[in-house]
Amino acid sequence: MTNTIYFIAGPTATGKSKFALKLAKKLNGVVINSDSMQIYKNLQILTARPLINEMQNIEHYLYGYVDGYLRYNVQRWCIDAAKIINKSIKNNLTPILVGGTGMYIDTLINGLIDIPTTPEAIKIESEKILKKFGKDYLINQIKKIDLVSFKEINPNDLVRLRRIWEVYESTGKKYSEWKLNKNKKFIENFNIKIFLFLPNREKNYELVNYRFTKMMNEGAI
Repeated sequence: MTNTIYFIAGPTATGKSKFALKLAKKLNGVVINSDSMQIYKNLQILTARPLINEMQNIEHYLYGYVDGYLRYNVQRWCIDAAKIINKSIKNNLTPILVGGTGMYIDTLINGLIDIPTTPEAIKIESEKILKKFGKDYLINQIKKIDLVSFKEINPNDLVRLRRIWEVYESTGKKYSEWKLNKNKKFIENFNIKIFLFLPNREKNYELVNYRFTKMMNEGAI
């Protein structure tokens, strides 16, 4: 189909990458990584990145292209992915995105709250607060500045807890207020097809355990 983007999603160790490769051969496609860990060049073994011989003849993008010491986020990935998608469509190639990071896929399709970039100093400060005073202290601070946002997240989600605090500190505006704005879109006017792998949980765990042992033997540590 013209202007169609394919997404292959689901748990780890379910054969998504192999399926993506077969689909790409059939649809004259390119494979684009949508796994938040496979972007890092330092984690080749631990993320079960496709091998070089597996990527032959089919273009693969956004694999192992970010150094682990760099801070990366979903917005940057969406921008990178959108560029490749548009280029592929222009060259009559089918974009096939594969990976299990639901936040990446959801954001690319539905957009992102358009919030100014948080300064690095604010992010470092939130990390220091968490380490020095603990999670409960940060939660109490967040309840005072944005109770609405706090009620919408799991209190054990440290990433989102810090995000709520950081947004308020850097913009002077509540995260819940920013959410009322129209989402920033990365892709528009495309047909979307999603293949969601839903394996038997016990069998999948067996595969994951086997894969982990294999990773250790191959030098993951």
